[in-house]
Amino acid sequence: MELILKEDIIGLGYKNDIVNVKSGYGRNYLIPQGKAVIASESAKKVLAENLKQQAHKLAAQKAAAEERGKTLEGVALTIAAKVSATGQLYGSVNTATVAEELKKLGKDVDRKIITMKDIKKVGEYVALVHFHKEVTCEIPVTVVAENAEELAPAVEEAPVEAAAPVEEEKAEEAPVEEEAPAAE
Repeated sequence: MELILKEDIIGLGYKNDIVNVKSGYGRNYLIPQGKAVIASESAKKVLAENLKQQAHKLAAQKAAAEERGKTLEGVALTIAAKVSATGQLYGSVNTATVAEELKKLGKDVDRKIITMKDIKKVGEYVALVHFHKEVTCEIPVTVVAENAEELAPAVEEAPVEAAAPVEEEKAEEAPVEEEAPAAE
C-alpha cells in the first residue's frame, strides 16, 4: 500500500515521503491516526505542488537542523550505571537515558529523534540523532560501571590472596612426595 506521510516516523520515513507499507499497518494505524494519506494520483499532484511552494521553507528547516546538529559536535557522553561482576547492566541505557544526559549538558533533544539499541553491557556505543531527513548527528556513548573503583581493587586483590596459599600447599606436598619413594 502506497502512502504519503504527514509527519516524520522514525524507521519508516519523513514528512511528505511516499512509502510502501503493509496494508494492515496503513489502514489500521497510519491513516486513522492521521499520520498518512493514501497516495492516489491526485494526492501526489497536490504533494508535488505543495513541495514546489514550500521549497524555501524546507531549505530553512534544513538549515535550522544543521545548526542544531552543530551544537552537538564534539559532545561525548559517559554514563555511569550499576553493573554486576560480569559487566552486565542492571537494567539498560536507552534513548531516554541519553536524552536525559544531553539535557544535563544543556542540549535539549527529544528522545523520539534519537535512535540506538538498548545498551545492556559496559562499553562504547553510538547514538544517532535525526534532526532532519538529511541531517543526522552521531554521539559517542560510553557506559562505565558506577562502582568501577570498588570492583577493580577487589578483583586485583582476590587472585593474589588465593594464589599465595596454593603455592604454600604445593611446597608442603612436594617434600612428602620425595620422602615416599625413599621409604620403599
